[in-house]
Amino acid sequence: MDATLSDPLVGRVLDGRYRVLGRLGRGGMGIVYRAEDLRLDREVALKVLRADLAHDPVARQRFVREAKSAARLAHPGVVSVLDQGVDHGEDDGVETAYLVMELVNGRTLRDVVHEKGVLSVGEALDVTAAVLDALAEAHRKGLLHRDVKTGNVLVGDDGRVKVGDFGLARSAGPTQASTAATGAELLGTAEYLAPEQVSRGIADARSDVYGVGVLLFEVLTGAPPFTGDTPLRVAYQHVYDDRPVPSAVVPGIPAAVDRLVLDALAKDPDDRPHDAGDMLVRVRAVRAELTPAQLSSRGRRVGGAGSDGSTVRLDLADGAAAPSALAVPAPADEPDGAGGADGEDGAAPAAAVPARPGRRGRRGVLAMVLTLVVLAVAAGVAWWFMAGPGAFTTTPDVAGRSPEQAVQHLRADGFAVERREEFSDAVAQGQVVGTDPAAGERVRKDGTVTVVVSRGVEHFAVPELAGRERGEAERALVDTGLAVGAVGEEWSEEVPRGHVVRSDPAATTSVPHDSPVNLVVSRGREPITVPDVVGAPLEDARTRIRDAGLVVGGEPVQRSSETVPAGSVVSQNPADGTLFRGDAVRLVVSSGPPLVRVPDGLQGGRVEEVRATLEELGFEVRVENVLGGIFGTVRSVEPGSGQSVPKGSTITLTVV
Repeated sequence: MDATLSDPLVGRVLDGRYRVLGRLGRGGMGIVYRAEDLRLDREVALKVLRADLAHDPVARQRFVREAKSAARLAHPGVVSVLDQGVDHGEDDGVETAYLVMELVNGRTLRDVVHEKGVLSVGEALDVTAAVLDALAEAHRKGLLHRDVKTGNVLVGDDGRVKVGDFGLARSAGPTQASTAATGAELLGTAEYLAPEQVSRGIADARSDVYGVGVLLFEVLTGAPPFTGDTPLRVAYQHVYDDRPVPSAVVPGIPAAVDRLVLDALAKDPDDRPHDAGDMLVRVRAVRAELTPAQLSSRGRRVGGAGSDGSTVRLDLADGAAAPSALAVPAPADEPDGAGGADGEDGAAPAAAVPARPGRRGRRGVLAMVLTLVVLAVAAGVAWWFMAGPGAFTTTPDVAGRSPEQAVQHLRADGFAVERREEFSDAVAQGQVVGTDPAAGERVRKDGTVTVVVSRGVEHFAVPELAGRERGEAERALVDTGLAVGAVGEEWSEEVPRGHVVRSDPAATTSVPHDSPVNLVVSRGREPITVPDVVGAPLEDARTRIRDAGLVVGGEPVQRSSETVPAGSVVSQNPADGTLFRGDAVRLVVSSGPPLVRVPDGLQGGRVEEVRATLEELGFEVRVENVLGGIFGTVRSVEPGSGQSVPKGSTITLTVV
């Protein structure tokens, strides 16, 4: 039956948010599903802790560690972990721990090699460079992957390469070793374990480089360099067997690529590139020196060799298993079964070889000696891991204590103690956050436990954002480790549109890393409506223009007007519309009505004719009669002839 059809999780909604659509694959500790994020309306990958591990604290801790490790990495070559939580199973009461990851449509690199065959030299170097680029970012952030393998590298349908499954990741400085063992068991994938992980239970950045060397060997040849019928046998080959050369498996692989693989697979970590960044430089240099023909060369397909590449627990405390994993050569005179039953290559079948006198006795003594040696080695290994210096115990829980109390407790239990400080949102500064290895994990007796002390909530200084374009300012906040808060807008005369006017909190302020920083972004210069001041007295017009944020441009122009009183605005430019603050409005001010000259020759004229002449010129005429004005003759004109007076003025005629 199809596992998807029979899977009880398919169709369920976890945490009221993630609807499980179907199964994508099954790993050593979890099952991966395609799911729909109902809140954000997108498809995601949902990794669910297997039911048989749901109550295993170490497994649950690994789940949380994977989420935290991936969350520390912002790199296009790392599968992003988007969320982590536990569905408490309101319907059936079964808790389901899950991780939410970005959905990468594609296949694992292991599947690509097993289904389509080995990669060309150029393809192999390109994939390896992409993996190293992602691991280099992890190493820069103080993280080790510790389970680098083709099964943890995803190749998208679009060709993008991403590294996933940071469940075994641990914090470590660039050269600081981090234990890879959990008690008497070694957690990892046998084909990819570095020698120091097997022999000493430790790992650092060079151990990840070793895993990349195995990966490169596999994609070039179709199988890892060491394979066997049991994981333990494979693990011990990493420690004791010579490194195979890729070109010995696939002829035609360039010598420079052979050297690259052998350097990464060096038994001594000091002989390897010191981290993924160093290895990446070497890979790129080798690729650059190869010819197109060398880069396009490809070996024949060699699929299906080795195990399924699953992460397993290797029981290092099994004293009998350890030496038996090593190949014990047969005695020189013992038939080894070489050759076919028909005596191929001219050799007779082994059963047909006549035994010389005494030969069986010598074989028996030699077999007994070898048996005693094996038993002695097994007993020694068992003593070492069960009762001797290699015995294991569990790390006590000292979280929440003062560093002094934690150190005292650990030393009383026989541990050597180191100290490391980390920021913590939950634990007060100066108190113990936890230990490495974590509480409850198995660790070698008399081993070293690192006490992790809280530095308190991490603070960052707000960068200088004023004047930056909005997108640039938001990127600066994210790069600093701060979040973008509310974004408002306001008019600004100095800051261009779309650029930041100010931030809240202000630049250089130290704030907790999870505090949002609000931004005020410029809308550009504020448009101002031009006030209508036509007809207003000049001083009133000046005041209204100034109050609007504008200025009167230059001295107003004087112009006569028959309709606008002198000293008032006749016209303005612009008459309407909008300007920006500080722009000018030009005014034309009335100097009053135009002047008209009183004509000559009005005295002595007939009053009716004089009146008509003056009224035609626009004057008002007032007549004053002397002696009743019986003669109708103009005696005088006031203002007098030849004077210029405003049009519309009153002219007084004295008539006799």
